[in-house]
Amino acid sequence: MAEFRVTQIRSGDHAKPKARGTLRALGLRGIGQTNTLPDRPEIRGMIARVPHLIKVETIQSDGTSASNTSGTTPAGTTSGGSPASDTES
Repeated sequence: MAEFRVTQIRSGDHAKPKARGTLRALGLRGIGQTNTLPDRPEIRGMIARVPHLIKVETIQSDGTSASNTSGTTPAGTTSGGSPASDTES
């Protein structure tokens, strides 16, 4: 089972209250703080709410990690909710 390593990269001080609450629910209290969370739909939803404030790395069961770009959820969709495509128009 995969896990996510979530690191806060921007301050939530000037974010909306719901975004601040989401950071707290992810276990992040300040810039640079990291938390490892299970790959569950609830966690993916929280990550999708604050992609501009965090960095997400996927940790495989064998211990390797793959970093996702900022602004992209682990499911491969952009923060706007539309699927990310590999081809450019």
